[in-house]
Amino acid sequence: MGLASSIVNMDSTHYIKDLTTDNITRNVIAINSQCPEPRFRLLLERLVTYLHDFARETQLTTSEWEATIKFLTEVGDACTEFRSEFVLLSDVLGLSLLMDSINHPRPSSNNELGGSLVPTEGTVLGPFHTHDAAHLAHGGLISHDEDGEPLLVVGTVRDTEGRPIAGAQIDVWENNSHGLYDVQYPDRDAPDGRGILKSDEQGNFFFRAVVPVPYSIPNDGPVGRLLDQLKRHPMRPSHFHFMIFKPGYDRLVTALYRRGDPYERSDAVFGVKESLVVDIGPVGDVEGFSAKYGVSPETKLMRYDFVLMSEKQMRELQEQKAKEAKRT
Repeated sequence: MGLASSIVNMDSTHYIKDLTTDNITRNVIAINSQCPEPRFRLLLERLVTYLHDFARETQLTTSEWEATIKFLTEVGDACTEFRSEFVLLSDVLGLSLLMDSINHPRPSSNNELGGSLVPTEGTVLGPFHTHDAAHLAHGGLISHDEDGEPLLVVGTVRDTEGRPIAGAQIDVWENNSHGLYDVQYPDRDAPDGRGILKSDEQGNFFFRAVVPVPYSIPNDGPVGRLLDQLKRHPMRPSHFHFMIFKPGYDRLVTALYRRGDPYERSDAVFGVKESLVVDIGPVGDVEGFSAKYGVSPETKLMRYDFVLMSEKQMRELQEQKAKEAKRT
């Protein structure tokens, strides 16, 4: 049965009848095609196509679909001001990392951009970022965890030509020595383990924190039950979050992961990339750092040189990747 035999006219005076598993998808797409917004129309067309194909391919049962709706309802009910269960679901399904890779592609080499440095890779934002972090000066302390192991974080922000980027906003956040973020404490009255600072004229920044530790993503809700059913662990390797932005440059959302962490190769949210794995050792191992930054030689050190792409470079790379995708 063709489309024309089911649809005479798609205005409001006609109705679609005699729908079957064979023609329902074409009919839904056709009636949705009245939407005047091209991008939204395309998104709905593909979504309907894939959902219907999934149901047909798997012969999805009514009870299975009802269970899915119930699960998604529970995910929504679990969301609060400081906990997004939907972000968590996106993370554990690998969708968050896929979205970042699509929307913030990175070149396979510096030759693609013509610069001397390869841009820093992005990774998942995670569900624990907030917008209430305090601004701090260089050398400031972001964590007041008395049980935490002291950490000095030293970094630079540069463009792909190696030029320093001054005034870049660097938003950072981490968990404490007990594997918890500040928003996971019910009596939270102020931000902790997070802060915002800006790079100096040479693109440098540094601050004090505590060494992050492996932790479990929230597994007391529907996403946790899903992981249990899949026989997956809920653990993330120890890492430190960074969000770096300056007008004219593509915003970088990334994290640094501690080398040798037991969950380095089995992150529950698929966030680890080899270029983001770093060594964390004593400050005293680097000559002059203890005196320069005013910390004890036993303090642990995390160092990284962040490289940002310009907005123009990002647009050109997105267009290139989109063309490549159409050819495959």
